Amino acid sequence: MPVPIEFLRGILGILCVFFAHMAGRSAAAVRAGRQKNTRLYAWLIRTTVCGAALVFRHPVDAVVIGVYVVAAALFAGGYWAEQRPKKNEDPTHEIFPDGEGPE
Repeated sequence: MPVPIEFLRGILGILCVFFAHMAGRSAAAVRAGRQKNTRLYAWLIRTTVCGAALVFRHPVDAVVIGVYVVAAALFAGGYWAEQRPKKNEDPTHEIFPDGEGPE
C-alpha cells in the first residue's frame, strides 16, 4: 500500500524544522569556537535538502511557507539557546548541610 505524498511532505517539514534548530545551535557553537565548520555545513545541507524536497513537484503553498517560517524561527531559537547554556547547579550543600558531605 503506497504512502500518501502529503504524509511524506509532513514528515519532511518536521525534519526541516528540527534540522534548522540544530543548525542554529551549531552556528552558535561554531561562532564560539566549540565546533568545526563541517558540522554546521552538514546541518545546513540537511535543512536545505528537506526544505527543497517540500516544493519538489508541488507548488508553494501554505504548508511550505509555514515550515519555512517556523524553521527560520527555530534556527534563531537554537542560536539563542546555545548562546545561553544552562548553569550546572551543585545541590550538595542542600542535600548535606553544614559540610557533612560524603568523603
